[in-house]
Formats: sequence, structure tokens, C-alpha cells
Amino acid sequence: MKVIDAHIHPELYQPDQLELLLEQLGTAVDAIIAVSLHEDSCRTNLDLARVYSGKYFAAFGYHPEQPVPNVEVEQQLFAWIREHRSEAIAIGEVGLPYYNRTESEAKGNPFDLTPYIALLDRFIGLADELNKPIVLHAVYEDADIVCDLLEKHAVTAAHFHWFKGSVHTIKRMANNGYYISITPDVYYEEEIRELVRSYPTQQLMVETDGPWPYEGPFAGKTTLPDMVRDVVIEVALLKGLDLLEASEILYENTRRFYRIGEITQTD
Repeated sequence: MKVIDAHIHPELYQPDQLELLLEQLGTAVDAIIAVSLHEDSCRTNLDLARVYSGKYFAAFGYHPEQPVPNVEVEQQLFAWIREHRSEAIAIGEVGLPYYNRTESEAKGNPFDLTPYIALLDRFIGLADELNKPIVLHAVYEDADIVCDLLEKHAVTAAHFHWFKGSVHTIKRMANNGYYISITPDVYYEEEIRELVRSYPTQQLMVETDGPWPYEGPFAGKTTLPDMVRDVVIEVALLKGLDLLEASEILYENTRRFYRIGEITQTD
């Protein structure tokens, strides 16, 4: 089975767990797409991508579930990304702070989304400028705002990771050619299972979002890239596909979206 973990955070793993993760590259999984949280994270991912060339692909960005950076920090990050554009597989992870915003509003505190939207608009512009795919953290009603921004910039190479949203938004994203990736919670979350059933097979990928932990059959287990193999099995069942056919489609979807050349398989 050929598999790529389309979304993971290696720098968030403890050293012993990171060692296990790296041991899986080229064995349990063919490759990973490592997304970044901020400039330090970008630098770490770049270093690892250079060591594990052809199996570890780094995306550079700024995760939205944290305060918006000041002008100096943002300009420095954008300059760094431009400098290392040839080694970036994509711009990401970027998006909107749905979870921080809803938590703040639930406590009765105001939350100004405007600066986050403005920052994301600049990141989408950067992806367009550098001709890179973009990796997005955007769920539910936030996804409609993101779709507006993508359409404004005419950017279609968009990957919504761990997506959840309305039927209307799902249809809009599918029609626009955007990709989504499925996590291990497809085993026990009916919302995700229905998403797999309804979304175009040629626009699906699989991910772990590690080290995020999961429930169901994965409870108590360290989230490592090989968990996407289980995700492929469940996607195949939900789509009514032969397992090897499903794995080939999901693998090629990821290679095509991220413009990855042939990966030498050592499994």
C-alpha cells in the first residue's frame, strides 16, 4: 500500500516520538507533508526536509489558532518564506481561528476576526505569487470566508485539512476543485464518514494531524504517520473501492496536488 500523510506537525512530538516518526519515512509511509506553526517551526521543518529529502516535505506558514503576529514578525516570516521558496512544498498551515474564536465568544468575550482575515488574505496572495498550493485550517462558517478569499485571488490549489462544514460549503469547495484530507476519526465520527461518502474521490487525501490523539480504536496510541494506512482502509470501505485501488488514488491525489515527483518506495 502506497500512502502519504498529507498533514502532520513533526516538531510538536517529543524527541523519542519524533525518532519513531522519522523511522517510518520510506517504510510505513512513503512521505509526509509537514506543516509549520511560525518561523521557528518553518526552520525546523526545513532542516528535517533537507535531511530526509524526498520523503519529508515542508510547508511554511503561520497557524491561525494563536495571536496575529506584529508587522515586524510577519514581514520577517514572509521574507524568509520567499527566500526559501524553492524548498517549500506549500504555504501552510494558515487559516482562521475557529476554535479560539468560538471559545472566547462562549465566555462572553469579544473576538475581532478582522486581522486574521487580513493575514490570511496576504498568505493566499503569497501562495499565488510563489505558485504554491496552500494548506488551510478553516472549518464550518469560517470555510465560507476562506472560499471568498480563494476565489478573490483565483487560487484553486487549496487543501482544507480535517474539514467539517455545511452541505452548501462542501458542494462549493468540491465544485471549486479544492482538496480535503481525512483523519483517523473517520472510524467513529459520522460527520466525517458522510463527508467521505459525498466528496469527490479524486479530491481526497489522508492525514494524521499528529501528534493530535484520537479515540475509538486509536485511544491511548501515539499518533504516528502509519495511522493513515488505517484511514485508507476505511475510506476504501466507505467509497466501495478495492483497497489497493483506493490507496493508489489517494496516493496519486496527494502527489498531484503537491506536485511531488516519483517517490522511491522502500516498503
